[in-house]
Amino acid sequence: MKIALAALIALSAASPALAGEYQPGYSTSRTCTRSEYREEYVPGTQNSPGYVKSWSEDVEVPCSSNSSATRRRPVPQPVGDNNDCSEGTLIGGLLGAGLATAGSRGKDQWWAIPAGGAAGAMLGCQIDGG
Repeated sequence: MKIALAALIALSAASPALAGEYQPGYSTSRTCTRSEYREEYVPGTQNSPGYVKSWSEDVEVPCSSNSSATRRRPVPQPVGDNNDCSEGTLIGGLLGAGLATAGSRGKDQWWAIPAGGAAGAMLGCQIDGG
């Protein structure tokens, strides 16, 4: 049992170093490469025409320490109409309906209150910036 426990501890300590992860006290190295396409023209003679040799080779490039999220450019937000006249519409509608109620009598109130509310809502929206 003690041998199995010792083997488990030894293997768990060696696994981060074998996986290429950072471990305090050890140096790390990381190689970044990029595949580049190459062409070379081989000139010909009168008896043998020229041709183009092409190949791909891996070229070592500096590794970026930034994450991809920090390298992205911010996306510009579209500028739109942000005028919101909802407060003005509500207040204007209430004031218009109240004025229509105060100014009308009897049977005229059934049409004056909705008409005053609609007119006040439109006027309130224009005053609020819509």
